[in-house]
Amino acid sequence: MKPSLVIFDCDGVLVDTERMANMNMAAIVTELGYPMTGPECQQQFMGRTLEDVQALVEELTGLALPSDWPDQVRVRDLEAFKAGVAAIDGIEAVLDDLDRRKVPYCVASSGKYRKMQTTLGSSGLLPRLSDKLFSAEECEKGKPAPDVFLLAARMMGHRPDTCAVIEDSVPGVLAAGAAGMSAFAFVEDPACDRNAMRAAGAVLFETMTELPDLLFSKT
Repeated sequence: MKPSLVIFDCDGVLVDTERMANMNMAAIVTELGYPMTGPECQQQFMGRTLEDVQALVEELTGLALPSDWPDQVRVRDLEAFKAGVAAIDGIEAVLDDLDRRKVPYCVASSGKYRKMQTTLGSSGLLPRLSDKLFSAEECEKGKPAPDVFLLAARMMGHRPDTCAVIEDSVPGVLAAGAAGMSAFAFVEDPACDRNAMRAAGAVLFETMTELPDLLFSKT
């Protein structure tokens, strides 16, 4: 069934921030005495809120981190993002296609509003998305719980089973499935866990040019 609403994750789907953020996280966790690389951080933490990541990092390091640790990470991320964040190649053409079809779309992210406004602003996408942003900071649980996707569907006025989610992480795909939504996984990044996303029920695609046909195929 063709979607009545398309819900985009933000990082790694709309804006090219994942590699930068994971390099930053790798440096932070390594400083805590547990050496990690950017790809390892991506596999462990991608798609989760920083509050959930804190619990995982504490488990790995055996340290009790301060309550404001997620905010400390966000400050470091935002400083890096201010230097410039590119839009994902081809995403503007996807949004143009949805506009032509008169299919509404929005953003539902584990990131806070401030982060989305910074990254989308830097990439030039914010003007067309600023009134369509939903963050897990408004929800009881972050991904892989479905809360932020259900929030987006409710606020946009659509039933969950008529929505399609565009994700690039396993927690995001799991959240879409838990919400009763179709999931499409952008797997351009070689570090993506393709098998896990496929097993979670996502349709995989490698370039944004493929997405409109996948969403609106007649077959």
